[in-house]
Amino acid sequence: MIRAWLAALIAVLLAGCTPAARSNDIVFVSDEQANVVHIVDGATGRIEGVLATGGRPRGMQLSPDRRTLYVAAGNANRIEAWDIATRRRTRLLNSGPDPERFVVSPDGRSLYIANENDSAVSFLDIASNRPIRAVRVGPEPEGMGVSPDGRLVVATSEASSTAHFIDAATGAVRATVMVGNRPRDVLFLDDGRRIWVSSEQRGTISVFDAATLRIVHVIDLVPAFPDVDQVQSVEMKATRDGRRVFVAMGRSNRVAEIDPATMQVVRAFPTGERTWGIGLSPDETRLYAASGLSGTLTIVDLARNRVARTVNLGGRPWTALAVAR
Repeated sequence: MIRAWLAALIAVLLAGCTPAARSNDIVFVSDEQANVVHIVDGATGRIEGVLATGGRPRGMQLSPDRRTLYVAAGNANRIEAWDIATRRRTRLLNSGPDPERFVVSPDGRSLYIANENDSAVSFLDIASNRPIRAVRVGPEPEGMGVSPDGRLVVATSEASSTAHFIDAATGAVRATVMVGNRPRDVLFLDDGRRIWVSSEQRGTISVFDAATLRIVHVIDLVPAFPDVDQVQSVEMKATRDGRRVFVAMGRSNRVAEIDPATMQVVRAFPTGERTWGIGLSPDETRLYAASGLSGTLTIVDLARNRVARTVNLGGRPWTALAVAR
């Protein structure tokens, strides 16, 4: 009788337990204060080590084959290439002064780099490590994007609140358009037919038609958060099917989810203080949010739509990028 009761109790307890998350990815988190990239297990939040980089690492990107991690070390005036498998630095690339955000061309041959101090975008040939051209844009360029077909490069300039649309083949600026205050990031959606540009201080996202390079809609986050004093819009990420878009909200200490079909905020996830950068796990079951003022990485379970855990990293985490193990 006792054994039967004990077996029943164990069965109930096990049924109430949440299955352990599977450790199937690692997260790289740039830390602009500690001059490292933290390495974190995406499922458990366990800290596995660091990559010691040049001064003030911020923007990060992957090569198309997902074997190389590129890190912009702003104070060292370079972009570093790291082999993901061995976790060793393999190359130093001539980025031009103070790189912050950058993107890799779809064919993996070029980097398009925002050089904040020069009010320019550098086109860098990766194989030769030589600049192809420098394109003049507005003051303090930061956000960068490239179309899926590789033909269009987009740069945002913080100080002038402008988005610049550049022909990747010639470097010609096809259009310059005013957006909300301090634009921060660029996201291509709908197979490149739509371009989203986030504006930090205004808390908006300008949606462009890629064919005409005109704004067709503005998503205003402010009405969705009436109790938040400082609504911001910074880095953006989308699932591969384009049905879920996530926006880091900076000093709003949240990540918002937007439904691209309705252009409405669906929900928000609480994060640490000043969340600039976010990343998605390769299987898109988790969201990672880096918060600079609290020194934390928030891991969000996207299946259950809730925060799974918070990892204390210290320093000033800037953004997060995940790869499969």
